[in-house]
Parts: sequence; structure tokens; C-alpha cells
Amino acid sequence: MEKITKLTSQTIVLPIDDVDTDQIVPARFLTTTEREGIGVSLFADWRFDKAGNAIEDFPLNAPEAQGRKILVAGRNFGCGSSREHAPWAIYDFGIRAVISCEIADIFRNNSLNNGLLPVVVDSDTHQWLLDNPGAEVTVDLEACEVRLPNGRNTSFRVEPFARHCIMEGIDQMGFLLQNRDNIEAFERNRSWNPSLNVPA
Repeated sequence: MEKITKLTSQTIVLPIDDVDTDQIVPARFLTTTEREGIGVSLFADWRFDKAGNAIEDFPLNAPEAQGRKILVAGRNFGCGSSREHAPWAIYDFGIRAVISCEIADIFRNNSLNNGLLPVVVDSDTHQWLLDNPGAEVTVDLEACEVRLPNGRNTSFRVEPFARHCIMEGIDQMGFLLQNRDNIEAFERNRSWNPSLNVPA
């Protein structure tokens, strides 16, 4: 996963409320367990017509949207069933942060576990972002602050452990491996043996 400490990008704006995980990644794409390449299925039913042709006026298909790393979404983004494929697809598409005034809890947790930064801002900041598509925005994870080109700075909250992992570019397993020496030292030096306390 990519380390994120400070992210500056023009935005892609998707001004639709209540976007659920089945709209983010339709169910027919859930057979894969591979994260790489799943970005092609992102908003598949909105990005492509029935013949597989790109729908030109969909925000993510705009030529100027390519390479942008911040998605500004409508209210209640990521609602619906738990689906890790949703943040996988957004991340694989190249987006590293999703900003809204309301992000569904399960989607937010899945995003944090997979290197995608969900950012919840106040309604006024959110509305400004919706009204100004393509604005260059900085998401500063060190300061937990969103900086707008009009001079407004808005704070946001991230659970400390998730913040550490995203800044280090690691997942939960990566965190354990990062602390392997400390874990092994603890196991060597503890005064009790868990194997002796296991019932027969």
C-alpha cells in the first residue's frame, strides 16, 4: 500500500447521495479475491453502457479526471452491505481519499483497513467541494486537516491506529510484522507458558 501523509490533488466530484457498495462494485465482480485490476469494475454500471462503451459524461470517465487522487462524494457514501471490494476498486482506480460529510461506518472501516482514506468534513466544506469540481485540495493526514484553495482549513478525525497504518503504508498484518522483534522478545521473556494452560 502507498504511504499517505499529505495528499494534494484536483478532485473528482460525484454529487450523488446514498451511493451503496453494490453501485460502487456490482455483485457480479465479487468472485475475485485479487485487488489488482479490480478498478475496472468501479461504478461499472454507471461508467459503461450495455455494450461496454464508456459513458462520456460520467465524472470518472472525463479525460481530466484521470490521475486525480481525491473523490468528493455525496452524503452517506458507501452505505449498504459490507464489501471490501468497494475500497479495493476505488484504490486500484488510483483514488487515495474519499471526502464527504457522511460516510457509512462499515465502508469507512473497510477503507481504513485497505489503505483508502475516508475523510468526513462539515456540511459547509462538503458543499463547497461539491460546488467546485476540480478544485486542488490538500488532505494532510499528519495534521488531520483538509485545505481548500480559498484558504479554508477543516479538521477531520481518524482513528489513531488506522492513521498510523496509512501513514506507514501497511495493513494490520504489516503492523504485526513491523513489530516482530518486540513480539518475539515478549514471547522469550514472559514468565508463563500458554501451552501449559490449554485443557487436554
